[in-house]
Amino acid sequence: MIYCVEDDDSIRELMVYALGASGYGVLGFPNAAGLWQALKQEKPELILLDIMLPDEDGISILKKLRGNPATGEIPVIMATAKGTEFDKVIGLDLGADDYLSKPFGMMEMVSRVKAVLRRVKPNGAAPELSCKTIRLNEASHRVSVDGKNVELTVKEYELLRLFLKNPGVAFTRENLLSSIWESEFQGETRTVDVHIATLRTKLGAAGEAIKTVRGVGYRLEG
Repeated sequence: MIYCVEDDDSIRELMVYALGASGYGVLGFPNAAGLWQALKQEKPELILLDIMLPDEDGISILKKLRGNPATGEIPVIMATAKGTEFDKVIGLDLGADDYLSKPFGMMEMVSRVKAVLRRVKPNGAAPELSCKTIRLNEASHRVSVDGKNVELTVKEYELLRLFLKNPGVAFTRENLLSSIWESEFQGETRTVDVHIATLRTKLGAAGEAIKTVRGVGYRLEG
């Protein structure tokens, strides 16, 4: 999971789209408050952090991240306005892993993200999650069944990862909507059923591990 903190709605939406299209799970926040709330729920692989934010500037956020043992090792890429060399120097001195100068292209951003993740995980050694013949590698964002790659959408990938990280846990449809779609989707829980059905189909026989819990929702059985 990658967190993007950017107060410009159009830029943030482009960042989220570009990273999602590259196979990453990603959430965007317009301010620091959204980031701090999300960090209580899940620690991301990387944070893209704008310096100029409405409620708390990126330098202050970076100081807090690095000063907290729970978040101190999260890679951070700072986004700075063109020509603000002072902010770049301060950010790097405080422990930023890289920076992007605005305006930046989406391809450059994705390339920087991949480079930083390679540095912090030089062997691509993120934990591999598995259940029976299903394998999910969080470093490469690849899913396989019986050794054969399976192409999933971002939401299908996030659903499978959530199940693999919590085997035996029964999730209600409301839980899944809240965890996977969060503020992106406001509607009926039928969308969960549709995504579970397509996920099971793509996983083939291995998809039978995702069980329907009557009156509740879904559970992964290993």
